[in-house]
Amino acid sequence: MADNARAKRLADLIREVVAQKLQRGIKDPRLGTHVTITDTRVTGDLREATVFYTVYGDDEERAEAAAGLESAKGVLRSAVGAAAGVKFTPTLTFVADALPDNARTIEDLLDKARASDAEVRQASAGAAFAGDADPYKKPEDDAAEDETDGDA
Repeated sequence: MADNARAKRLADLIREVVAQKLQRGIKDPRLGTHVTITDTRVTGDLREATVFYTVYGDDEERAEAAAGLESAKGVLRSAVGAAAGVKFTPTLTFVADALPDNARTIEDLLDKARASDAEVRQASAGAAFAGDADPYKKPEDDAAEDETDGDA
């Protein structure tokens, strides 16, 4: 079992090597310049690496990029093995990163909350307080109450 620091260094190296190879070494038109490697994780035994990627484009381009990455898996693994110099080169698994979709969902929810806040702000623009403007008792109010109680 390798230590976490070694797994982290290997994951960083894999991310860099795969990104450079996609940019300069692989001539697959399905991959182009719209594929971005976002993260890499390596198992504790350094046998398997998961490479997370995003694709700028529509669903068809995402499917083409996934197919391109699967077909280039052997070349990318060879490049990682040459750069890493480890006894066993990890197998690569490519997973589409869900981060952009999650970010889009969060932005939509925040937009709804902003719209709801604007509606509440607009509805309360001309409203007045139901009671006093400051409903909390103050020490001078207690003193005034004691004075009136003493008179009665």
